[in-house]
Amino acid sequence: MNIYTFIIFSFIVAVYFVQTIADLLNIKNLSINIPSEFEGYYDKEKYAKSQKYLKANTKFSIFSSTFFLIVQIIFIISGGFNYVNTVAISFGLGPILTGLIFAGTLFFAFEILKIPFSIYSIFIIEEKFGFNRMNIKTFLVDLLKSWIVATIIGSAIFSAILWLFTNAYKYTWLYAFITIVIFELFITFIAPTVIMPLFNKYTPLEKGELKDSIERYAKKENFKMKGLFKMDGSKRSMKSNAFFTGIGKFRRIVLFDTLIQKHSVDELTSILAHEMGHFKLGHILKHMISSFVSVLIMLFTLPFFINEVWLYDAFLVNTQPVHAGIIFFSFLYEPISLIISIISSYFSRKHEYEADAYAVKTYGKPESMINALKKLSVDNLSNLYPHKFKVFLEYSHPPVLERIKAINKTSTSK
Repeated sequence: MNIYTFIIFSFIVAVYFVQTIADLLNIKNLSINIPSEFEGYYDKEKYAKSQKYLKANTKFSIFSSTFFLIVQIIFIISGGFNYVNTVAISFGLGPILTGLIFAGTLFFAFEILKIPFSIYSIFIIEEKFGFNRMNIKTFLVDLLKSWIVATIIGSAIFSAILWLFTNAYKYTWLYAFITIVIFELFITFIAPTVIMPLFNKYTPLEKGELKDSIERYAKKENFKMKGLFKMDGSKRSMKSNAFFTGIGKFRRIVLFDTLIQKHSVDELTSILAHEMGHFKLGHILKHMISSFVSVLIMLFTLPFFINEVWLYDAFLVNTQPVHAGIIFFSFLYEPISLIISIISSYFSRKHEYEADAYAVKTYGKPESMINALKKLSVDNLSNLYPHKFKVFLEYSHPPVLERIKAINKTSTSK
């Protein structure tokens, strides 16, 4: 092992330990006391179940991340990258196809390794706690579809990036950035009508009190959308959710069927008001811009390392193919990626508070919003007492008790 390999390992292990410490602190922070805000929502039995669910998921997460850390280290020090690169080159194809074989081999090897972990998570943990509705056939079909989609999109983007960096234009990083932005916007545009229906059924929300309530609110807020849809989330899980998707006039709001079953009209309209708030307050655009800035930083930094011999030496690869350099750089970039993720999560939590306040001010029913948050937390067995470090490191949404407190403050200050 050379010094560069040791540095790469240090980065990987450091990120692993930071995330593991956050998980352990999160479990340690559990409390047996049911918050007063959840009296009447959580009984002792179900509250204890939510804590067992957190412990089961955390232990499994630590086990799986430890396993993949060990696999990565063994793969690197055994010359695995060099072997895959040698096989890819042996086909005698051009740099683009060679790069696709190299990246594709690594991708599918990793995906196959993940299968037993996914099966355990879905059919053991989720099944045990009453969430799983998926059967083996649906699992396998989903897996195959996701591989096909990932192969098509990933191959297109990776081929474009490879072509640009292989030709080494003066502003390759800028051209690569423009290419990725175009791809991402295109995918965002087609996802609601082409990609998402591959996995779930989306049906227009039927006429009735709920649709009338949401449409009245949307009209009042001058929110134009393609339509309101119900998604068959219960096909896979009993967990509830709602989301906003699409851009321009193709914007649509989607409600899980499980969400509709468990909430009142006012609660559902409050949830949708929250989602509309994200759009009205510019959160979606800000998130997209921050995502593009993150990509820009990475691509701007990449050329400073991709031609360095030591980068390839660190992964014990004898040659310096561009396709391998791009993959290796992602390991080197991991600590920076973690920092960017922390910053992104901070602003995401801030935006959640703002969207809650928007929903309360514009729909005017704070109690419905609070009731919706409580029901969602109970139905999804959410952790009511996450550790501050875990929240800081990973949470894109504020803890539910803090959201309730902020909503109450907003409603009393109106």
